[in-house]
Amino acid sequence: QVHLIESGGGLVQAGGSLRLSCAVSGDTMAYYAIGWFRQAPGKEREGVSCISRSDGSVYYADSVKDRFTISRDNAKNSVYLQIDSLQPEDAAVYYCAARRGRCRQPYDYWGQGTQVTVSS
Repeated sequence: QVHLIESGGGLVQAGGSLRLSCAVSGDTMAYYAIGWFRQAPGKEREGVSCISRSDGSVYYADSVKDRFTISRDNAKNSVYLQIDSLQPEDAAVYYCAARRGRCRQPYDYWGQGTQVTVSS
């Protein structure tokens, strides 16, 4: 069983930055693609980024492409999401998720989420 724990959320002013972390345990993280999703109140969950298992290919939603950076450190069993130039619409609960192989649905394992709040 793979477990994922997100951290790094908080209250940030618009224009600021955050670095979210996803700690993975229970299996070798190098086998998994890790995705980041977010869900704002009253909205559907949105996929924002993913980093694949093999070649480290990265993917971003158009809405975040120039401001979010995903990276992974297999030695530390962690994946990071750097968020720059935070905007009020970035406020949401952010989740990381894992699946073996490539970045595609569905994901098999999910974390509990970390809250990102943006003040304007």
